[in-house]
Amino acid sequence: MNHAQSETSLDHAKNHLNHNDWVLASNNKGKLAEFKRLFAEANLDVNIIPQGQLDIGDAVEDGLSFVENAIIKARHASRISGKPAIADDSGLCVPVLGNAPGIYSARYAGDHGNDTLNNDKLIADLQPIRAQQSDIPIEGLFVCVLAMVRHAYDPLPIIAQGLWHGEILEQPHGDGGFGYDPLFWLPELQATAASLSAADKNLVSHRGQAIRQLLAQL
Repeated sequence: MNHAQSETSLDHAKNHLNHNDWVLASNNKGKLAEFKRLFAEANLDVNIIPQGQLDIGDAVEDGLSFVENAIIKARHASRISGKPAIADDSGLCVPVLGNAPGIYSARYAGDHGNDTLNNDKLIADLQPIRAQQSDIPIEGLFVCVLAMVRHAYDPLPIIAQGLWHGEILEQPHGDGGFGYDPLFWLPELQATAASLSAADKNLVSHRGQAIRQLLAQL
């Protein structure tokens, strides 16, 4: 598809957006599923459209924090679509690693979105620390920051943040979820994030917390 055809396709898609459409600045299937489910449960009269359906590519995430990157992505999607946009920037922070992988969680091992490689790298990076403190659990923190802009140049984005505390396991457990979920152990539930049902995860997860906080501000 050449540039002119791409613009025509995008213009056609824009013409079919209605007043209650918001663009979700993500193409991550796991995130999309969670967002749609949580917005549906909230009975908000908003239709969430993933940016991929409008041929909107990923923004350049050159911020130094979750907040900065969330705003960058929301403005990018809103500018191209001409509609309100919501963006998520999330990741795993491990204090003993200086809060790495942090904002680089999705590309921690170098290959963006490769969950297996990212989990393997995290396990490897924690091995020397475990050798020194084998009897002390390694804490982890899932972070989710949401930014919602009414238009691309919105001077007052709505910001919501969710934090989910847990521990990092030596080996993955559970077949659900995505990202670092198989390594994220929840002592109070005696399960990993990857072992929880979608409904149970939404009740306690960082993303579930952030979305509910965002909805409360709307």
